Amino acid sequence: MAPGLFAVIIIIFVIVSAVITKKCTIVLFLGSFFGAVYLYRENALAQWGLVLQTVVAENAWLWLVCGLFGSLIELLRTSGGLQAFSGKIERLCSTQRKTMLASVIFGIILFIDDYLNVLTIGICMKPAFDKSRTPREALAFILDSTAAPVCALIPFSTWAVFYAGLFYNESVVALRFSSGMEAYIRAIPFCFYPIFAVLIVLLFSLRAFPRIGAMKRAFLRVESTGMVYSQESRKYNLSDDSNSEEAGGGMLNFLVPLLVLVAVSVISGDILSAVIISIIICAALNLFQKNITAEQMFNKIVQGFGSMLFVFFLLVGAFSLEYVCGELEVADYILELAAPVLSAKTFPMISFLLLGAIAFATGSNWGMSAITVPILLPIGDALGANPVLVMAAIISGGVFGSHACFYTDATVMASNSAGIENMEHALSQLPYVAIAAALSAVSFFVSAMLL
Repeated sequence: MAPGLFAVIIIIFVIVSAVITKKCTIVLFLGSFFGAVYLYRENALAQWGLVLQTVVAENAWLWLVCGLFGSLIELLRTSGGLQAFSGKIERLCSTQRKTMLASVIFGIILFIDDYLNVLTIGICMKPAFDKSRTPREALAFILDSTAAPVCALIPFSTWAVFYAGLFYNESVVALRFSSGMEAYIRAIPFCFYPIFAVLIVLLFSLRAFPRIGAMKRAFLRVESTGMVYSQESRKYNLSDDSNSEEAGGGMLNFLVPLLVLVAVSVISGDILSAVIISIIICAALNLFQKNITAEQMFNKIVQGFGSMLFVFFLLVGAFSLEYVCGELEVADYILELAAPVLSAKTFPMISFLLLGAIAFATGSNWGMSAITVPILLPIGDALGANPVLVMAAIISGGVFGSHACFYTDATVMASNSAGIENMEHALSQLPYVAIAAALSAVSFFVSAMLL
C-alpha cells in the first residue's frame, strides 16, 4: 500500500473513531502509533517513542504558553480580580445576545494573535456566559471563529507576517509585487473562508443565524436543565466550582495583569514573555495586598500549570499524528490525486479545498501551507490562474484547517478555554464551518470565472 494512502486511512480512522467514542486524545495516539508501525516495522515502539520526544521538544514554547496561562488564570481567580471583573461584565451582558456579541467584539479587537485571542477572551467571558445561561459550546465556537479567521483578515497580525514571508519567497509573487505584505493585502478581499466564518459567527451572536445540530441541542440542554456544559465537561470546571480560597480583590487585580499581557504581546510579539510578566505583576499585587503568602502563590502557579495537562496530552497526540502523516507524505499523495482536474478557472477553488483538506487531515495549518505554497503557486502560474486568488485560496485553506480540524491547536485551546470537551466543541461548530467552506468554494470558482 502506498504510504500516502495508508496515511489517509489512518486519518479516516481517527476522525470516525473520535466522533463515535468522543475520546479524541486516545484515538490520536493510536493513529500516530499505527503510522509508526507502518513506517518503522519491528522498531515501531522505540521509534514512536522518539516521535513523541521530538514533538514535545519542538513545541516546548507552546507547552510553556499553555501551562503558564493556566497559572495566570489561577492567580487571577485567587486574587478575586477575575470575580470582580466578571461581576461587571455580567451586569453589562445581561442577555445571551449581548454576551455573545460582546465576545465577538472582543475577538475582533484582540486580532494580534489567535492564541492570545482564544486564551484571553476565554478568561474574561466564561463567567458571563454562565450567568446569562448561554452554553459553553457557543463560547468555544465564538473563540475559534474570531481567532484565526480574524487574524487572517488583518494585515498586521502573526498570520499576515507568516504568509507574507512565505509568499515573497516564491518568484511567482516576487516578480509581481514589491513586498510580501503588499501581496498579502491584495489577497485579503478574496480570503473568502475567514470572511464567511466571521460573518456567520457575528450573525449567530445576533441570533440572526439558526442554531443547528449539536449547537441547537446545547441550547436546549441549558433551557431544560440549566447546565451550561455537559456532564462530560465537568472535569474541566472543577476549579470554578470551588470559591473557598478567593480573596475579595478589586477590578485592578484583573485589569492590570491582562492589560500588561496584551500590551507586551503587541509590543514584543512574544506571548511567552507577556504571560510571564503578567504572572509576575499578578503575583506582586497578591503579595502586596496580602491576599496570599509566597508559598501559597507558588503552589497556585503549579496548580494552574497542572490544570492544562489535558491540553498538553491532546496536543502531543495531534502533533505526533501530524509528524507521522508528514513522514508518510500525505500532502504529496493528495496533490497527486488532484492533478488531473486542475485548470486555470478551477485552480483557486481546488487549492482552497486541497489545502483545507490537508490541513484538516494533519492538524497543521502553517506547516502544510509552508509545504504546499512552493507547489501550488508555480502550478497556478503555469496554468495561468490568477495569483492573487491562489494566494487567497491558500490563506483561506490554512484558516479552514485551523478552524475545522478537531485536533488542531486552535480548536483544542478554544474548547479548553471554554471549559468543554474538545469533541463537543468540534461537532457543535461543524455545520457552521461546513457552510462557510461551501460558500468559499463557490466564491473562488465564481471569482476565477470573472477575473
